[in-house]
Amino acid sequence: MTFAATVLTLYPEMFPGPLGVSLAGRALREGRWSLNAVQIRDFATDRHRSVDDTPAGGGAGMVLRADVVAAAIDSVADDRPVLAMTPRARPLTQARVRDLAAGPGAVVLCGRFEGFDERLFEGRAIEPVSIGDYVLSGGEMGALVLLDACVRLLPGVMGAASSGIEESFESGLLEYPQYTRPAIWEGRTIPEVLRSGDHARIAAWRKHRAEADTRLWRPDLWERHVDTRVQSPSGAHDKDEGQKT
Repeated sequence: MTFAATVLTLYPEMFPGPLGVSLAGRALREGRWSLNAVQIRDFATDRHRSVDDTPAGGGAGMVLRADVVAAAIDSVADDRPVLAMTPRARPLTQARVRDLAAGPGAVVLCGRFEGFDERLFEGRAIEPVSIGDYVLSGGEMGALVLLDACVRLLPGVMGAASSGIEESFESGLLEYPQYTRPAIWEGRTIPEVLRSGDHARIAAWRKHRAEADTRLWRPDLWERHVDTRVQSPSGAHDKDEGQKT
């Protein structure tokens, strides 16, 4: 099964963009996934090809029309989920990315201006998705982020199958620090444990650093991680262990 991505956008020329290079680009050329960028404006019905109008109730900016966007969605509708890139949504997670990558693909809707007419979400099965608590000029950059996250998990895209297992968020934690040659750089050395060849010590060090860095940089992730361990069958033991590390 090929992962099929369709992007609904006012700027189809932005695709594949960075998705056409590196791992995603090679996978695209090899046919491991497909990408189709669809111009939303093609579904406008007036001679000016209007896709937006002024906000009901007044206010600045313009709002994407539900009728035009819905027609674009209907033209590509199948069994794939429809995702709308918008800051008015839950943040995208690695768990959701894994689910999407395991499926048939996605239809990704890119917003512009002040966003979408809310009736679009009432009239169509659309999942709002955010890539962070900030505002971009449009949803295209978010779509690129979402698709890159999915494509790299497709079978055969990453060189080693284990490459994606120990990365940030896969275990609910940030990834441990990485080092490579030279062994000494500006007087700073690679930690001795990583040069020891003792795989058990290395694994323990990496686990400790992943936990420590998560507590420091992402206390929200750490809190969720601890809560998950507490709710596991060995919850009491996990909770005590988590407090000691």
